[in-house]
Amino acid sequence: METKCTQCPLRRHDLFKKFSEQDEKAMQKFKVGELVIEAGTPVLIEGSNSPQLFTALRGMGLRYKTTLDGGRQIVNFVFPGDFIGLQAGVMGEMAHSVEASSKMTLCVFNRSELWNFFKFYPERAFDITWLAAVEEHFLGEALTSIGQRTAMEALSWALLRTFMRGERIGLVQNRSMALPFRQQDLADAMGLSLVHTNKTLSKLRDQQLADWSDGHLTINDKEKLADLAKVELNLVPQRPLM
Repeated sequence: METKCTQCPLRRHDLFKKFSEQDEKAMQKFKVGELVIEAGTPVLIEGSNSPQLFTALRGMGLRYKTTLDGGRQIVNFVFPGDFIGLQAGVMGEMAHSVEASSKMTLCVFNRSELWNFFKFYPERAFDITWLAAVEEHFLGEALTSIGQRTAMEALSWALLRTFMRGERIGLVQNRSMALPFRQQDLADAMGLSLVHTNKTLSKLRDQQLADWSDGHLTINDKEKLADLAKVELNLVPQRPLM
């Protein structure tokens, strides 16, 4: 059965800002349904003009760009609570693709209602703008990792950021979380070869800092991993939920 916005399971997590009664009504009016897809299913395709926007309710996915010769750059990982498709909603078409890495449930919104949403619910519309700004900030972090950090530092940053995001939405238990991505996905995100990525992950495992195996990521010492990544161990900030 379709999940009502008042009963959204994501809202119990402190990562997301609280809804007002007006927020609930606005989102329930904006939402037109839910879509359940299997791992490997495209959500949005680069160059497409999708009539829909989505929020990931359950499951994880990938945002990625492809090159003319078939290369792939992972832009970001999709977590529950992420808003998907704004790029096409504003610019007319997607400049990257989105694909499910696990079984996903998506809340579906009509793109045609986006402008009315901005007109009649300006506070919620500002939340969409805030999310777009956060994506821009993340891309700056990722680009810094690719261009300025060593492989050890870059992978430490990526694993730490992924783990801490998982903590804030209840995916971590006993210092471990299920992670449906492949090591190739991480290599593509950090601009590394798969061999280099595997060797670096082995070093992190040997140092007993982080272990990604059998579909689970375990981090034993976030402080030491942050030191290795040369970043501050800051709490993942609260964010709006669309």
